[in-house]
Amino acid sequence: MKDCILETLLLPESPSDDSDQVEHGSLSCMFCEQSYEEEEKDGLLKHMIIEHKLVIADVKLIANFRRYVIYWKKRFTEQAITDFCSVIRTNSQAPEDQQENYFLLCDVLPEDRILREELQQERLKNILGQQQQERSDTCFQRLCMFCSEEFKGNRAVLFNHMNEEHSFNIGLPDNIVYCNEFLDTLQKKLDSLQCLYCEKTFRDKNTLKDHMRKKQHRKINPRNHEYDRYYIINYLELGKSWEEVQSEDDREFLDSNDEDWSDWQEHPMSAFCLFCESQADTNEKLLIHMKDWHHFDLHKIKTDLGLKFYQQVKLVNFIRRQIHQCRCHGCQEKFQSKTELIAHMEKDNHISSFPERSLWDQPQYYFPTYENDSLLCTLSDSEEELATQHQCEEIPVIGEDLSRLEALKKGSILNQLVRDRTLRN
Repeated sequence: MKDCILETLLLPESPSDDSDQVEHGSLSCMFCEQSYEEEEKDGLLKHMIIEHKLVIADVKLIANFRRYVIYWKKRFTEQAITDFCSVIRTNSQAPEDQQENYFLLCDVLPEDRILREELQQERLKNILGQQQQERSDTCFQRLCMFCSEEFKGNRAVLFNHMNEEHSFNIGLPDNIVYCNEFLDTLQKKLDSLQCLYCEKTFRDKNTLKDHMRKKQHRKINPRNHEYDRYYIINYLELGKSWEEVQSEDDREFLDSNDEDWSDWQEHPMSAFCLFCESQADTNEKLLIHMKDWHHFDLHKIKTDLGLKFYQQVKLVNFIRRQIHQCRCHGCQEKFQSKTELIAHMEKDNHISSFPERSLWDQPQYYFPTYENDSLLCTLSDSEEELATQHQCEEIPVIGEDLSRLEALKKGSILNQLVRDRTLRN
């Protein structure tokens, strides 16, 4: 569904507490006492389709499937299933006794969408907490997988070493979560004499090393979804995989002074309007376009709302996300197409209307809706701008008086310094 733009995977492994005690155990059918182990989720889905004619849309986007099942099991005992699900009739042209009704449970239903979003937010909070803990950990200790050199301190030291010395780049350290488990998985494959990229098995370690070096296979398999859970991006945005993160280069974190940038060519990046398909070759032109055509003055909004830098980032990403979902960011009304959405927003003056700050000032909007959104590059901190402005206003600029230029030359102390130097010579 278009609304579901955050791809969900496995739940984070966090210390046990009261809220985590319900996360483990069997999965019960929403309608009967049939139960399955969590690893048999497909079996439960098949059972509910065959026995109860229930189809759940976008199952892979449900952050916590067990809690999702428990919630709807309770709701189906309170109200009829037709109050929540769309009815799909099969064999509609056949006799009535040969027709079957299937029930579709999806996030078109507001209650289902809210439930999915709440489960996603809880999972995202746990994942970001785990990531922050790993990023600040200074007790990391591990051997390099390729040369057995030991590294202590922060995990970034090991990742930078493998990239610089062994050309093994799996992305920026800050993009990785469950770091030790990830490295254990890679180490296990190497110990099994398996190439990390093509996943072929070799007879000995030297042959494997020669293969990975000659074939330039010092990277991980982009089609192996086993690695998805180790990249933070897979917990944030739908349609954006860890493979894109793999292409990022972490050499910017290395203290290297011998790089040659003489052949660097900068490719111009188009700036895209928040509300229409218009593009501009500079962000300044784009801001003027949005102000003139859509009456959306980003600088004025920043000043009126007193937005700091990261609040501006969240607001822009929030608007991008809402427009992508064909939902008005002012009133949260959903439309079938972007054309209908923009027409509504212009008619009701909702383009510059914003909901409660608590709706868009959320951690998930730190992350861009579009990876190459150049509009984010134009944002600046209001406090810094004000400080610079006040500083400039307080410094007087006094022009030179050139009416007595010859007198100034004759009376200058530089003349005496020149004479003294001439006498010494």
